[in-house]
Amino acid sequence: MRKLIFLGSLFVLVASCNQSKDTRGIPGPAEVEARKPDPIRDLEREAAALQEQGYQTFLYGEGEERQLMQEYYIVFLKKGENRQQDSLAAAKLQQEHLAHLERMASEGYLSMAGPFGDEGEIRGVAIYNTPSLEMADSLARLDPMVAAGRLKLEIHKWWAAKGSGLK
Repeated sequence: MRKLIFLGSLFVLVASCNQSKDTRGIPGPAEVEARKPDPIRDLEREAAALQEQGYQTFLYGEGEERQLMQEYYIVFLKKGENRQQDSLAAAKLQQEHLAHLERMASEGYLSMAGPFGDEGEIRGVAIYNTPSLEMADSLARLDPMVAAGRLKLEIHKWWAAKGSGLK
C-alpha cells in the first residue's frame, strides 16, 4: 500500500511539473523568430495601409536602407491681390490664419508650415499630408487669408520620406 501511495504521489508530482510550453508562457524558437521585428515587412504594411486610404507611396532604396516615400503637397502662400486691409483687419486675419494652420495640423492634414523671413512675393509655405491634390487645395483655400484675397496659393506635388523631419 505504501508503494502504491508513493507511486501515485510521484506520478502526481511528475505530471504537475510537466507543463506544456503554452501554459508556461515561454515561447519556443519558432515563436521567437516570428515575433522579431522586420523593418521591410513593416514598411510594406504601412505603404499598403496608406495606399488603401488613397495616398501615393513607394519604397526607395535597397535592403535595410529602404525608406517609405509618400507624396505630399507643398503650398506656397504668395502675396494676394487684396492687401488693402487696415492694421486691425490684417491682425484679425493673421490670428484666423494661424488658427486655421493649427487646426489643420491638429487634424493631421498639415505636416509643417511657416513664413519666409523676407518681404518677397512668397510669404510662407505649408506642407499638406492629404491623399490628393484636390483635398490639399480645398483645405488650403479654407485659410481666412486666402479667402480674403490677402494670400494666394501655388501648390506642387512633393515626395518625401515618411516620418522625415528637419535636422
